[in-house]
Amino acid sequence: QVQLVESGGGLVQPGGSLRLSCRASGSIASINTMGWYRQAPGKQRELVAAIISGISTKYADSVKGRFTISGDNAKNTVYLQMNSLKSEDTAVYYCNARSIVAGEQYDYWGQGTQVTVSS
Repeated sequence: QVQLVESGGGLVQPGGSLRLSCRASGSIASINTMGWYRQAPGKQRELVAAIISGISTKYADSVKGRFTISGDNAKNTVYLQMNSLKSEDTAVYYCNARSIVAGEQYDYWGQGTQVTVSS
């Protein structure tokens, strides 16, 4: 089992910045990928950014050049730095950890943190 605790959401004006944090605990050695997803009202949950095997990263086209995902292995924490925020970035952001155990894939989710971009 993996537990995820998120922090860092809030209200910010367009063009502003926020940093989200997600701390993992539990069976962290089994984690292969960590990432951030978001879900806006009336929309499906979508991938925002992910770190795969602690090495490669991928981003949604809509956030490339504005968001940066990074990790601190010593703190078991992954961050999402969000710059140049737009109103369309408003959503609940969820941390995700994906584990591979005995060939089976498991997904774990944080509780979600609200990000609101508004003037």
